[in-house]
Amino acid sequence: QLQLVESGGGLVQPGGSLRLSCAASGFTLDAYAVGWFRLAPGKEREGISCINRSGVSTNYAVSVKDRFAISRDGAKNTVYLQMNNLKPEDTALYYCNARSTENYWGQGTQVTVAS
Repeated sequence: QLQLVESGGGLVQPGGSLRLSCAASGFTLDAYAVGWFRLAPGKEREGISCINRSGVSTNYAVSVKDRFAISRDGAKNTVYLQMNNLKPEDTALYYCNARSTENYWGQGTQVTVAS
């Protein structure tokens, strides 16, 4: 079965860190550019980071730049999102997207930042 599965979300205090994982099964993630998105209640979906197939090129939304870092591990068929200095406004459902000629979406992992 072809799918993306996110993990690593949870409840964290402001200033804390989490590392999200986006694991692919049934296909080779290295053949795809991967993006992380988030959806918070009452807000539109926000694209927050992306990484190209080689991992050389990355991009970040202004809201997360210098706090989040995207990376990929081909051996584990996984893309990561390291999130540092988390803020309450980072609370959202985070999910990943792999895109090439096909387009895959995961189901998401919830991140809640609260004291």
